[in-house]
This record gives sequence, C-alpha cells and structure tokens, in this order.
Amino acid sequence: MAVKTKDLCKMFGSFKALDNVNIEVQEGEVYGFIGPNGAGKSTTIRILLGMLNATSGQASIFGKDVWEDAVDIHKRIAYVPGDVNLWPNLTGGEVIDLFMKFRGKMNKKKREQLIRRFDFDPSKKCRTYSKGNRQKVSLIAAFASDADLYILDEPTSGLDPLMERTFQECVMEVRREGKSVLLSSHILSEVERLCDRVGIIRKGQIIESGTMDELRHLTRTNLLVETKKPIPALHETAGVHHVEMNEQGIAFQVDSEKLGEVIQYISQFGVSKLESGSPTLEDLFMRHYEGTTQAKSGGESQ
Repeated sequence: MAVKTKDLCKMFGSFKALDNVNIEVQEGEVYGFIGPNGAGKSTTIRILLGMLNATSGQASIFGKDVWEDAVDIHKRIAYVPGDVNLWPNLTGGEVIDLFMKFRGKMNKKKREQLIRRFDFDPSKKCRTYSKGNRQKVSLIAAFASDADLYILDEPTSGLDPLMERTFQECVMEVRREGKSVLLSSHILSEVERLCDRVGIIRKGQIIESGTMDELRHLTRTNLLVETKKPIPALHETAGVHHVEMNEQGIAFQVDSEKLGEVIQYISQFGVSKLESGSPTLEDLFMRHYEGTTQAKSGGESQ
C-alpha cells in the first residue's frame, strides 16, 4: 500500500478540518483527490508530508508512519505544491539541481529531457519567472527524480494547455513504471483522464470514492432527443433534470437508474434522433455540490 489513512481527523481550535478521512492509494495507481477550496485536500496532504500532526487517526506511506518516519519517507516521494516559492537569486536550473540533491538521486539525462519537453529556460533567475514557469521548476525536479510516490497538489496551476498535456504524459509514464501518484486537482477532466480511482472530499469528509466505473451509477446520463410529437411535462418526469431546448433538439439529464423508464416514455412520441453522453466526473461532482450551492443561495455564506 503506497498511502493509507484511517479515521484521520484534524482540528484547528474548534474547527474540524478533517473528519475521519480514509484514503487508500495502491502501489502503481493514480489516485485523484478532488474537492473545492477549503474541503480539506491540502490539510490531508500536509499531514501525509509530515508538515502537520493529525489530531487523531493514522496515516502511513509505504507502511511507515508519516509523522515518526518522515525522513525515511521523503527519500521515496516527490512533492509538487500548487504555488511554488523559489529562491529569487538562483536560476531555475540551480533550483532544479538543489531539489534533486535533496532527494539524493540525480538523473541528468532525464533532467535535460524534461527541460526540453516543458520548453523551459533554466538559465534565468527565479525572480523573473511567471507562475507557470515556477511550476515547471517543481515539476521537472519531481519527474527527474526516481521517486516511488508523487504527491501532486494542484500541479498544473499556471500552466498553458500544451504544458498541461506534457504533464499528463509524465504522469502516465511514471504510472507505467509502477510508481504511485496522489493527484489533488480541481480540473475534473484531467482527473478523469489520468486517475484509476477517485476520492471526493467535502467539508473534511470523503463522500464518495472508487473507480470511475464504480461511481458512474451515481451520475446522470446526458441525452439529446428529437421527437415527431412534443413531449408533455418532460421536466416533471421522475429522474429527469435540466431540460433545455436548443437547435439540435431537447437536451436533458437522466438519473441512470431511471434511464430505461424515461426512454420508454419518450419513445411513444416518435423519436427521430437520440444521442447519449457518458456520465462524467464533473456530473458526479456537481451533483454532490448542488445541495450546498442551493443552500448558500438563500443568503447565508460559509
């Protein structure tokens, strides 16, 4: 087991930031850790890195306690934060070398390959770098190291789409090498493309976890239909949501467990076109947060 937490809790005064968080990252898999700002993602990661001590519960990496064995654990992990702070008077290349020396292993060939792939100029002083270039420093240093676990906390923040693709290729490469990745991200399409399993955290609690196939039954299928006769009261049909008329027809979402009944209902009106879209991670994510958003719209902010 690469990462395991059991009933992990963290209190900041009277505020419970983490409430019995249970995560398991298997060796050789990419685990997506998603949730909005303030949900508890970064707090969990700081505990895994030995930067914070948990109030209660357990957390281990490769079977070692993250607090007591932090020095040994850090020899096997690479960490990329969402906002990288660098030494302003050092060049990017000097910082990459420094990060790699911290991990005790230098692979200069891989370092040069990654510098080219990320289209990065290592000769400039860090104070001149944009946010995206600061992220590149951390990403190059991480992927150039021979780590067994990569902990990536919003790693593509500030990167352009081309560099995001390069990052995704790097993640898939280390996965093929049997390495493990814990990826915290708010870019749901990225998580869906890269991750074997996903955990959704809300208000310090894991509310769903599993493979995408295991979670799809909780999502809604997107349908686009054209019928010869109007469909009466479609928006009132059980399991149907977000009905919209557009140039292509009627677009709506259907709860997966009601899909057969809805298709049987609309078929009596002469279906001339029917298109369906697979449920996405974004559908699942937004469904979990619809209730929270509606509650906040009543005027009470949290």
